[in-house]
Amino acid sequence: MADLIRFAPARTELRRLQNDMDNWFSTLWNWGPEEMARSPWPKTDIYEDAEGLKLAFEVPGLDPKDVKVTLADSTLTVSGERKLENEEKKENYHRIERTYGAFERSFSLPGNLDTEKVHADYKSGVLQIFVPRSEKAKPRTVSVKVESK
Repeated sequence: MADLIRFAPARTELRRLQNDMDNWFSTLWNWGPEEMARSPWPKTDIYEDAEGLKLAFEVPGLDPKDVKVTLADSTLTVSGERKLENEEKKENYHRIERTYGAFERSFSLPGNLDTEKVHADYKSGVLQIFVPRSEKAKPRTVSVKVESK
């Protein structure tokens, strides 16, 4: 006698909907789970204020000497590599989600910055780069003289 299998239309529909959504996203943006995992690394915050441009890169576990910051013309490039500490295959690994390997991120800088005075600091796994505004690009206040009659 054949085993009976319970028909679950809701579960079947949900599975079909998930597959349709996966296909839709991969078609629309050419992005699937693999591409999402390969999103730009390291993650970067960029902030601009009256003083200049601040960039913060998340690089936990990286030795600062393994990170290279270069400035050529008006392009700032940060590169480096995070190596897997122990590359041997172990049966106890269930998942490796942290990003490993070489990286390089480049950013075009606006012309109102003083690229001669760039400085970088590394603290608590965050590389911070500051590019100050040039003196002539900084906002300044102008006093208004009032003449009395």
